[in-house]
Amino acid sequence: MTSSRRAEWLVPTALIALTLIPMAGGAIRLTDLAGGEPTPESARFFAAPVPVVLHILSAVLYCLGGAFQFAPGFRRRRRATHRILGRVLIPAGLLMGLTGLWMTLFYPYPEGDGDLLAAFRLVFGSATVLSLVLGFLAIRRRDLPGHRAWMIRGYAIAQGAGTQALVTIAWVLLVGPATGLTRTLLLGAAWVINVGVAEWIIRRRAAKAVGEPRRGARALSPT
Repeated sequence: MTSSRRAEWLVPTALIALTLIPMAGGAIRLTDLAGGEPTPESARFFAAPVPVVLHILSAVLYCLGGAFQFAPGFRRRRRATHRILGRVLIPAGLLMGLTGLWMTLFYPYPEGDGDLLAAFRLVFGSATVLSLVLGFLAIRRRDLPGHRAWMIRGYAIAQGAGTQALVTIAWVLLVGPATGLTRTLLLGAAWVINVGVAEWIIRRRAAKAVGEPRRGARALSPT
């Protein structure tokens, strides 16, 4: 594998690693539901297991599969695979977002959660669903830049759980336990960080796309 080929897989590899953090928690949750005993913290999942199971499975599929879409060479060399992945990932992302909204609205709050965190989850969960819908509509109109922008936004929000884990771990190591309002604000900040990174990527790509034709025109102009 050439150095350029390795470089283009740095971002997808990092995204897959970020996915592994919440995926481990999801695996533990599924194992508990399959054969564990209900606890005060998990009783709500035992009472209605379908939404949380669908949420975990769809989130893992969406976040792992979506990471490959961030390899430019992969998209260019395997256009058919890119399209097939898109047809799988958009429904998976919608299922992830909608089940997340359902759980926020209908599961009892676990200890330590509250209305503010629920509001964050509703806002960012709705933003994920809206981004995927707008991304789908954009590609139907052959608006490729719009499609990419909305899909990046949706994926960034969906990766919030991994960033939340990193932000919380950093806070605990540097400051101390994160509880109550502090924990809620850290979780919200993680989503904001991801959205900020997504917007930076989108604007960087847009600026690069504008700059390339200009450079080409200068190269063709007579001296």
